[in-house]
Amino acid sequence: MKLKNILIVVKDINKSIAFYKELFGLQVILDNDGNVIMTEGLVLQDRKIWEKFIEREIVAENNASELYFEEEDIEAFAKKLENYQEPIQYVNRLMEHSWGQRVIRFYDPDGNLIEVGTPMR
Repeated sequence: MKLKNILIVVKDINKSIAFYKELFGLQVILDNDGNVIMTEGLVLQDRKIWEKFIEREIVAENNASELYFEEEDIEAFAKKLENYQEPIQYVNRLMEHSWGQRVIRFYDPDGNLIEVGTPMR
């Protein structure tokens, strides 16, 4: 068995595509009208469609999972976040863990938690 994708639920597909494209360089591979597959295995699912599928309400900012990215030039990425066209809601701004890894945590426009850290060596 092989893990193929990670699906996150979003309110506005186009806004989320722009967010992940501009900040992370992800590209759309396939757009299935409410379900968009992007590079690196990220899938964006329209919230209304997903709620209908699972017959449950979505709980944003539940902090039960996160998308993790690694970035060598974390300072440049932090500046990119600061200059992003929409306000970013931070969990923590750029910080350093006791083991030396530098990380920044924030939410995407739909409350999905993201961590960007320097590579672990």
